[in-house]
Amino acid sequence: MITLPFPPTDGALGQMTANGDQPRIMILGVGDLANHVINQLLARPGTTRLILAGRDETALRHRANLARYAAANCGILAEIEVARIDLADMTATAETLAAVKPDIIFMGASLQSWRRLTELPKAVFEALDEAQFGPWLPMHLSLNYNLMRSIRDAGITPKVVNAAFPDAVNAILDKVGLAPTLGVGNVANIIPGLTFAIASITGVPVDDLRVRLVSQHYFSHFVPRAGHKGNGDYHMSVTRCDGTPVEVDHKQAFGQLNGAFKRIGGVAGQLLTAGSATRVLAAMAENRSISAHVPGPSGLPGGYPVRISAEGATLDLPHGLSLSEAIAINQRCQQADGIEAIADDGTVTYTDREMAIMTRMLGYSVRRMALADTAAQANELAAKFAEFRVRAQSDTSWRMAG
Repeated sequence: MITLPFPPTDGALGQMTANGDQPRIMILGVGDLANHVINQLLARPGTTRLILAGRDETALRHRANLARYAAANCGILAEIEVARIDLADMTATAETLAAVKPDIIFMGASLQSWRRLTELPKAVFEALDEAQFGPWLPMHLSLNYNLMRSIRDAGITPKVVNAAFPDAVNAILDKVGLAPTLGVGNVANIIPGLTFAIASITGVPVDDLRVRLVSQHYFSHFVPRAGHKGNGDYHMSVTRCDGTPVEVDHKQAFGQLNGAFKRIGGVAGQLLTAGSATRVLAAMAENRSISAHVPGPSGLPGGYPVRISAEGATLDLPHGLSLSEAIAINQRCQQADGIEAIADDGTVTYTDREMAIMTRMLGYSVRRMALADTAAQANELAAKFAEFRVRAQSDTSWRMAG
Protein backbone atom coordinates (compact mmCIF):
# COMPACT_ATOMS: atom_id res chain seq x y z
CA MET A 1 0.00 0.00 0.00
CA ILE A 2 1.17 3.50 -0.82
CA THR A 3 0.34 6.55 1.27
CA LEU A 4 0.75 9.67 -0.83
CA PRO A 5 2.59 12.55 0.88
CA PHE A 6 0.59 15.59 1.93
CA PRO A 7 1.02 18.96 0.27
CA PRO A 8 1.85 21.92 2.56
CA THR A 9 -1.05 23.26 4.60
CA ASP A 10 -0.24 26.91 4.04
CA GLY A 11 1.86 29.09 1.76
CA ALA A 12 1.10 28.92 -1.96
CA LEU A 13 -1.92 26.67 -1.52
CA GLY A 14 -3.38 28.73 1.28
CA GLN A 15 -4.84 27.42 4.51
CA MET A 16 -6.55 24.04 4.07
CA THR A 17 -8.65 21.85 6.31
CA ALA A 18 -8.11 18.22 7.29
CA ASN A 19 -9.52 15.80 9.85
CA GLY A 20 -7.46 12.83 10.95
CA ASP A 21 -10.35 11.48 13.03
CA GLN A 22 -12.53 10.75 10.01
CA PRO A 23 -13.34 7.14 9.09
CA ARG A 24 -11.25 5.81 6.21
CA ILE A 25 -13.32 5.03 3.12
CA MET A 26 -11.97 2.51 0.62
CA ILE A 27 -13.13 3.03 -2.97
CA LEU A 28 -12.82 -0.37 -4.62
CA GLY A 29 -12.82 -0.29 -8.41
CA VAL A 30 -12.05 3.12 -9.87
CA GLY A 31 -14.36 3.29 -12.90
CA ASP A 32 -16.68 6.05 -14.05
CA LEU A 33 -19.07 5.80 -11.08
CA ALA A 34 -16.28 5.58 -8.51
CA ASN A 35 -14.53 8.59 -10.02
CA HIS A 36 -17.68 10.66 -9.53
CA VAL A 37 -17.94 9.40 -5.94
CA ILE A 38 -14.30 10.27 -5.23
CA ASN A 39 -14.74 13.82 -6.48
CA GLN A 40 -17.99 14.32 -4.58
CA LEU A 41 -16.59 12.95 -1.33
CA LEU A 42 -13.54 15.19 -1.55
CA ALA A 43 -15.77 18.23 -2.04
CA ARG A 44 -17.00 17.66 1.52
CA PRO A 45 -14.65 18.44 4.43
CA GLY A 46 -15.95 15.46 6.41
CA THR A 47 -15.04 12.71 3.90
CA THR A 48 -11.45 13.34 2.87
CA ARG A 49 -9.68 10.16 4.06
CA LEU A 50 -9.82 7.77 1.11
CA ILE A 51 -8.12 4.57 0.00
CA LEU A 52 -8.27 3.94 -3.75
CA ALA A 53 -8.06 0.22 -4.44
CA GLY A 54 -7.77 -1.77 -7.65
CA ARG A 55 -5.43 -3.84 -9.82
CA ASP A 56 -3.35 -1.13 -11.54
CA GLU A 57 -1.30 0.57 -8.84
CA THR A 58 0.23 3.13 -11.20
CA ALA A 59 -3.15 4.20 -12.56
CA LEU A 60 -4.49 4.39 -9.02
CA ARG A 61 -1.62 6.60 -7.93
CA HIS A 62 -2.18 8.96 -10.86
CA ARG A 63 -5.91 9.09 -10.14
CA ALA A 64 -5.24 9.74 -6.47
CA ASN A 65 -2.91 12.60 -7.30
CA LEU A 66 -5.49 14.21 -9.58
CA ALA A 67 -8.16 13.94 -6.89
CA ARG A 68 -5.83 15.29 -4.23
CA TYR A 69 -4.77 18.27 -6.34
CA ALA A 70 -8.36 19.10 -7.29
CA ALA A 71 -9.34 19.00 -3.61
CA ALA A 72 -6.40 21.27 -2.78
CA ASN A 73 -7.66 23.80 -5.31
CA CYS A 74 -10.92 23.80 -3.35
CA GLY A 75 -9.07 24.38 -0.08
CA ILE A 76 -9.43 20.81 1.18
CA LEU A 77 -6.50 18.68 2.34
CA ALA A 78 -7.23 15.11 1.29
CA GLU A 79 -5.52 12.07 2.78
CA ILE A 80 -5.47 9.52 -0.03
CA GLU A 81 -3.84 6.10 0.09
CA VAL A 82 -3.50 3.56 -2.70
CA ALA A 83 -3.83 -0.21 -2.27
CA ARG A 84 -3.46 -2.91 -4.89
CA ILE A 85 -6.36 -5.33 -4.72
CA ASP A 86 -7.24 -8.02 -7.26
CA LEU A 87 -10.53 -9.52 -6.12
CA ALA A 88 -9.78 -12.68 -8.08
CA ASP A 89 -6.98 -13.37 -5.56
CA MET A 90 -8.95 -13.70 -2.35
CA THR A 91 -5.96 -14.66 -0.19
CA ALA A 92 -4.00 -11.55 -1.15
CA THR A 93 -7.15 -9.42 -0.87
CA ALA A 94 -7.76 -10.65 2.67
CA GLU A 95 -4.16 -9.89 3.62
CA THR A 96 -4.38 -6.37 2.22
CA LEU A 97 -7.71 -5.69 3.91
CA ALA A 98 -6.37 -6.96 7.23
CA ALA A 99 -3.41 -4.59 6.92
CA VAL A 100 -5.34 -1.54 5.73
CA LYS A 101 -8.45 -1.97 7.94
CA PRO A 102 -10.84 0.41 6.14
CA ASP A 103 -13.85 1.59 8.13
CA ILE A 104 -16.14 1.73 5.10
CA ILE A 105 -15.77 0.03 1.71
CA PHE A 106 -17.52 1.37 -1.38
CA MET A 107 -17.79 -1.54 -3.81
CA GLY A 108 -17.81 -0.13 -7.33
CA ALA A 109 -16.26 -3.07 -9.18
CA SER A 110 -18.03 -5.37 -11.62
CA LEU A 111 -16.81 -7.76 -14.28
CA GLN A 112 -18.86 -5.85 -16.84
CA SER A 113 -20.41 -2.43 -16.50
CA TRP A 114 -24.06 -2.09 -17.59
CA ARG A 115 -22.96 0.70 -19.93
CA ARG A 116 -21.30 -1.86 -22.22
CA LEU A 117 -24.82 -2.72 -23.37
CA THR A 118 -25.60 0.91 -24.17
CA GLU A 119 -22.57 1.00 -26.50
CA LEU A 120 -24.29 -1.44 -28.86
CA PRO A 121 -26.16 -0.11 -31.91
CA LYS A 122 -29.42 1.41 -30.70
CA ALA A 123 -31.74 -1.21 -32.18
CA VAL A 124 -29.58 -4.03 -30.85
CA PHE A 125 -29.41 -2.52 -27.37
CA GLU A 126 -33.17 -2.01 -27.23
CA ALA A 127 -33.79 -5.63 -28.22
CA LEU A 128 -31.28 -7.01 -25.71
CA ASP A 129 -32.56 -4.67 -22.99
CA GLU A 130 -35.83 -6.64 -23.10
CA ALA A 131 -33.94 -9.37 -21.24
CA GLN A 132 -33.75 -6.91 -18.33
CA PHE A 133 -30.90 -6.88 -15.82
CA GLY A 134 -31.41 -10.13 -13.95
CA PRO A 135 -29.65 -12.44 -16.42
CA TRP A 136 -26.50 -10.29 -16.12
CA LEU A 137 -26.32 -11.07 -12.40
CA PRO A 138 -23.09 -13.16 -12.56
CA MET A 139 -21.13 -10.12 -13.74
CA HIS A 140 -21.99 -8.26 -10.54
CA LEU A 141 -22.29 -11.07 -8.01
CA SER A 142 -18.95 -12.75 -8.69
CA LEU A 143 -16.62 -10.01 -7.41
CA ASN A 144 -18.94 -9.14 -4.52
CA TYR A 145 -18.88 -12.78 -3.42
CA ASN A 146 -15.08 -12.73 -3.51
CA LEU A 147 -14.94 -9.43 -1.62
CA MET A 148 -17.24 -10.50 1.18
CA ARG A 149 -15.37 -13.79 1.68
CA SER A 150 -12.09 -11.88 1.76
CA ILE A 151 -13.48 -9.51 4.40
CA ARG A 152 -14.55 -12.50 6.47
CA ASP A 153 -11.13 -14.12 6.13
CA ALA A 154 -9.40 -10.83 7.03
CA GLY A 155 -11.23 -10.77 10.36
CA ILE A 156 -12.40 -7.17 9.94
CA THR A 157 -15.89 -5.68 10.06
CA PRO A 158 -16.11 -2.64 7.78
CA LYS A 159 -19.42 -1.31 6.55
CA VAL A 160 -19.78 -2.31 2.89
CA VAL A 161 -21.73 -0.14 0.47
CA ASN A 162 -22.37 -2.03 -2.77
CA ALA A 163 -23.11 -0.30 -6.08
CA ALA A 164 -23.15 -3.46 -8.24
CA PHE A 165 -26.78 -4.66 -8.62
CA PRO A 166 -27.36 -4.55 -4.85
CA ASP A 167 -31.09 -5.32 -5.23
CA ALA A 168 -30.21 -8.94 -5.98
CA VAL A 169 -26.54 -9.32 -5.00
CA ASN A 170 -27.08 -8.31 -1.38
CA ALA A 171 -30.10 -10.60 -1.02
CA ILE A 172 -28.21 -13.58 -2.44
CA LEU A 173 -25.14 -13.07 -0.25
CA ASP A 174 -27.38 -12.68 2.79
CA LYS A 175 -28.37 -16.32 2.35
CA VAL A 176 -24.83 -17.35 3.27
CA GLY A 177 -24.24 -14.67 5.90
CA LEU A 178 -22.16 -12.41 3.65
CA ALA A 179 -24.49 -9.54 2.81
CA PRO A 180 -23.02 -6.06 2.30
CA THR A 181 -24.38 -3.44 4.70
CA LEU A 182 -26.49 -1.76 2.03
CA GLY A 183 -26.53 -0.69 -1.60
CA VAL A 184 -26.82 2.59 -3.49
CA GLY A 185 -28.49 3.88 -6.64
CA ASN A 186 -31.52 2.28 -8.30
CA VAL A 187 -34.48 3.11 -6.03
CA ALA A 188 -32.63 6.23 -4.87
CA ASN A 189 -32.19 7.44 -8.43
CA ILE A 190 -35.88 7.81 -9.17
CA ILE A 191 -36.76 9.71 -5.98
CA PRO A 192 -35.54 13.21 -6.97
CA GLY A 193 -37.41 13.17 -10.28
CA LEU A 194 -40.57 11.82 -8.67
CA THR A 195 -40.39 14.45 -5.94
CA PHE A 196 -40.05 17.32 -8.42
CA ALA A 197 -42.82 15.89 -10.60
CA ILE A 198 -45.18 15.48 -7.63
CA ALA A 199 -44.42 19.01 -6.47
CA SER A 200 -45.31 20.29 -9.92
CA ILE A 201 -48.58 18.35 -9.99
CA THR A 202 -49.74 19.07 -6.43
CA GLY A 203 -48.32 22.52 -5.81
CA VAL A 204 -46.70 21.31 -2.58
CA PRO A 205 -43.15 22.73 -2.27
CA VAL A 206 -40.39 20.25 -2.98
CA ASP A 207 -38.83 20.79 0.45
CA ASP A 208 -42.14 19.91 2.14
CA LEU A 209 -42.63 16.60 0.33
CA ARG A 210 -41.66 13.17 1.67
CA VAL A 211 -41.84 10.38 -0.89
CA ARG A 212 -41.42 6.82 0.40
CA LEU A 213 -41.00 4.22 -2.32
CA VAL A 214 -40.58 0.46 -2.16
CA SER A 215 -39.39 -0.86 -5.51
CA GLN A 216 -36.76 -2.99 -7.21
CA HIS A 217 -34.20 -2.10 -9.90
CA TYR A 218 -36.62 -2.89 -12.76
CA PHE A 219 -39.00 -0.14 -11.66
CA SER A 220 -36.37 2.57 -11.24
CA HIS A 221 -34.83 1.64 -14.62
CA PHE A 222 -38.09 1.33 -16.56
CA VAL A 223 -40.28 4.19 -15.35
CA PRO A 224 -38.00 7.10 -16.36
CA ARG A 225 -37.64 5.59 -19.84
CA ALA A 226 -41.25 4.59 -20.47
CA GLY A 227 -43.28 6.93 -18.26
CA HIS A 228 -45.22 4.05 -16.70
CA LYS A 229 -44.54 1.12 -14.38
CA GLY A 230 -44.47 -1.58 -17.03
CA ASN A 231 -44.54 -5.04 -15.45
CA GLY A 232 -43.10 -3.83 -12.17
CA ASP A 233 -44.68 -3.73 -8.74
CA TYR A 234 -44.17 -0.97 -6.19
CA HIS A 235 -45.60 0.85 -3.18
CA MET A 236 -45.40 4.62 -2.92
CA SER A 237 -46.66 6.98 -0.25
CA VAL A 238 -46.46 10.77 -0.43
CA THR A 239 -46.80 13.04 2.59
CA ARG A 240 -45.81 16.47 3.73
CA CYS A 241 -42.90 16.53 6.14
CA ASP A 242 -45.35 16.71 9.06
CA GLY A 243 -46.94 13.44 7.92
CA THR A 244 -50.04 14.91 6.26
CA PRO A 245 -50.95 12.69 3.27
CA VAL A 246 -50.63 14.20 -0.21
CA GLU A 247 -52.91 12.82 -2.90
CA VAL A 248 -51.29 12.44 -6.31
CA ASP A 249 -52.07 10.50 -9.49
CA HIS A 250 -49.21 8.00 -9.73
CA LYS A 251 -49.63 7.51 -13.48
CA GLN A 252 -49.40 11.24 -14.04
CA ALA A 253 -46.27 11.48 -11.91
CA PHE A 254 -44.62 8.56 -13.70
CA GLY A 255 -45.49 10.08 -17.06
CA GLN A 256 -43.74 13.31 -16.11
CA LEU A 257 -40.45 11.41 -15.73
CA ASN A 258 -40.56 10.74 -19.47
CA GLY A 259 -41.87 14.23 -20.16
CA ALA A 260 -41.21 17.54 -18.45
CA PHE A 261 -38.86 15.94 -15.90
CA LYS A 262 -36.97 13.61 -18.24
CA ARG A 263 -33.24 13.51 -17.51
CA ILE A 264 -30.07 12.52 -19.34
CA GLY A 265 -29.40 8.79 -19.00
CA GLY A 266 -26.55 6.51 -19.99
CA VAL A 267 -23.03 7.15 -18.76
CA ALA A 268 -23.83 10.78 -17.92
CA GLY A 269 -26.62 9.53 -15.66
CA GLN A 270 -24.00 7.92 -13.41
CA LEU A 271 -23.80 11.31 -11.74
CA LEU A 272 -27.16 10.57 -10.12
CA THR A 273 -26.03 7.23 -8.71
CA ALA A 274 -22.84 8.86 -7.45
CA GLY A 275 -24.90 11.49 -5.66
CA SER A 276 -26.94 8.82 -3.88
CA ALA A 277 -23.74 7.01 -2.91
CA THR A 278 -21.99 10.12 -1.65
CA ARG A 279 -24.97 11.15 0.45
CA VAL A 280 -25.11 7.74 2.13
CA LEU A 281 -21.34 7.42 2.57
CA ALA A 282 -21.11 10.91 4.07
CA ALA A 283 -23.94 10.26 6.52
CA MET A 284 -22.28 7.01 7.64
CA ALA A 285 -18.83 8.59 7.92
CA GLU A 286 -20.13 11.61 9.82
CA ASN A 287 -22.66 9.59 11.87
CA ARG A 288 -25.55 11.79 10.80
CA SER A 289 -29.10 10.45 10.73
CA ILE A 290 -30.75 11.16 7.38
CA SER A 291 -33.72 9.88 5.41
CA ALA A 292 -32.76 8.11 2.20
CA HIS A 293 -33.64 5.29 -0.16
CA VAL A 294 -31.27 2.36 -0.65
CA PRO A 295 -31.40 -1.09 -2.28
CA GLY A 296 -30.43 -4.20 -0.40
CA PRO A 297 -30.30 -2.92 3.20
CA SER A 298 -29.34 -5.78 5.54
CA GLY A 299 -29.63 -8.26 2.69
CA LEU A 300 -33.24 -7.49 1.76
CA PRO A 301 -34.30 -7.81 -1.90
CA GLY A 302 -35.04 -4.60 -3.79
CA GLY A 303 -35.14 -1.03 -2.49
CA TYR A 304 -36.63 0.68 0.58
CA PRO A 305 -36.94 4.01 2.37
CA VAL A 306 -34.50 4.03 5.30
CA ARG A 307 -32.76 6.07 7.95
CA ILE A 308 -28.98 6.15 7.56
CA SER A 309 -26.46 6.35 10.41
CA ALA A 310 -22.92 5.19 11.09
CA GLU A 311 -24.23 1.64 11.56
CA GLY A 312 -25.92 1.49 8.17
CA ALA A 313 -29.64 1.57 7.42
CA THR A 314 -32.83 1.00 9.39
CA LEU A 315 -36.11 0.67 7.53
CA ASP A 316 -38.48 3.64 7.39
CA LEU A 317 -41.46 2.03 5.69
CA PRO A 318 -44.64 3.93 4.80
CA HIS A 319 -47.36 3.84 7.44
CA GLY A 320 -49.46 0.69 7.15
CA LEU A 321 -46.97 -1.29 5.04
CA SER A 322 -45.44 -4.30 6.80
CA LEU A 323 -41.95 -5.63 6.13
CA SER A 324 -43.35 -8.87 4.70
CA GLU A 325 -45.55 -6.89 2.31
CA ALA A 326 -42.59 -4.74 1.23
CA ILE A 327 -40.43 -7.81 0.59
CA ALA A 328 -43.21 -9.45 -1.44
CA ILE A 329 -43.57 -6.32 -3.59
CA ASN A 330 -39.86 -6.34 -4.37
CA GLN A 331 -39.82 -10.06 -5.07
CA ARG A 332 -42.63 -9.62 -7.60
CA CYS A 333 -40.80 -6.70 -9.20
CA GLN A 334 -37.63 -8.80 -9.21
CA GLN A 335 -39.42 -11.28 -11.46
CA ALA A 336 -40.02 -8.50 -13.99
CA ASP A 337 -36.23 -7.98 -13.90
CA GLY A 338 -35.57 -11.58 -14.91
CA ILE A 339 -35.04 -13.26 -11.53
CA GLU A 340 -37.83 -15.65 -10.61
CA ALA A 341 -36.58 -16.60 -7.15
CA ILE A 342 -33.63 -16.73 -4.76
CA ALA A 343 -33.46 -19.97 -2.77
CA ASP A 344 -32.35 -20.28 0.85
CA ASP A 345 -28.88 -21.44 -0.26
CA GLY A 346 -28.44 -18.51 -2.65
CA THR A 347 -29.32 -20.43 -5.81
CA VAL A 348 -30.97 -18.16 -8.37
CA THR A 349 -33.75 -19.22 -10.73
CA TYR A 350 -34.16 -17.03 -13.80
CA THR A 351 -37.44 -16.25 -15.55
CA ASP A 352 -38.15 -18.08 -18.80
CA ARG A 353 -39.07 -15.04 -20.91
CA GLU A 354 -36.00 -12.97 -20.13
CA MET A 355 -33.57 -15.88 -20.38
CA ALA A 356 -35.11 -16.83 -23.74
CA ILE A 357 -34.00 -13.45 -25.08
CA MET A 358 -30.46 -14.06 -23.83
CA THR A 359 -30.49 -17.49 -25.45
CA ARG A 360 -31.78 -16.21 -28.80
CA MET A 361 -29.42 -13.25 -29.03
CA LEU A 362 -26.27 -14.35 -27.20
CA GLY A 363 -26.54 -18.12 -27.14
CA TYR A 364 -26.35 -17.96 -23.33
CA SER A 365 -28.80 -20.14 -21.44
CA VAL A 366 -29.02 -21.10 -17.78
CA ARG A 367 -32.17 -21.81 -15.80
CA ARG A 368 -30.62 -21.99 -12.31
CA MET A 369 -27.33 -20.72 -10.95
CA ALA A 370 -25.83 -21.94 -7.69
CA LEU A 371 -23.74 -19.42 -5.80
CA ALA A 372 -20.67 -21.62 -6.20
CA ASP A 373 -21.09 -21.49 -9.99
CA THR A 374 -21.18 -17.69 -10.22
CA ALA A 375 -17.60 -17.19 -11.44
CA ALA A 376 -17.93 -19.87 -14.12
CA GLN A 377 -21.22 -18.40 -15.29
CA ALA A 378 -19.69 -14.93 -15.40
CA ASN A 379 -16.85 -16.21 -17.60
CA GLU A 380 -19.28 -17.93 -19.96
CA LEU A 381 -21.54 -14.90 -20.18
CA ALA A 382 -18.58 -12.58 -20.81
CA ALA A 383 -17.37 -14.78 -23.67
CA LYS A 384 -20.85 -15.00 -25.22
CA PHE A 385 -21.31 -11.24 -25.01
CA ALA A 386 -17.89 -10.54 -26.52
CA GLU A 387 -18.77 -12.69 -29.53
CA PHE A 388 -22.20 -11.09 -29.83
CA ARG A 389 -20.79 -7.59 -29.60
CA VAL A 390 -18.51 -8.19 -32.59
CA ARG A 391 -21.43 -9.52 -34.64
CA ALA A 392 -23.72 -6.69 -33.61
CA GLN A 393 -21.20 -3.96 -34.37
CA SER A 394 -20.32 -5.38 -37.78
CA ASP A 395 -23.82 -6.35 -38.91
CA THR A 396 -26.59 -4.13 -37.56
CA SER A 397 -29.09 -5.97 -39.75
CA TRP A 398 -28.54 -9.11 -37.67
CA ARG A 399 -31.98 -10.52 -37.00
CA MET A 400 -33.22 -9.66 -33.53
CA ALA A 401 -36.61 -11.37 -33.64
CA GLY A 402 -37.10 -15.08 -33.24
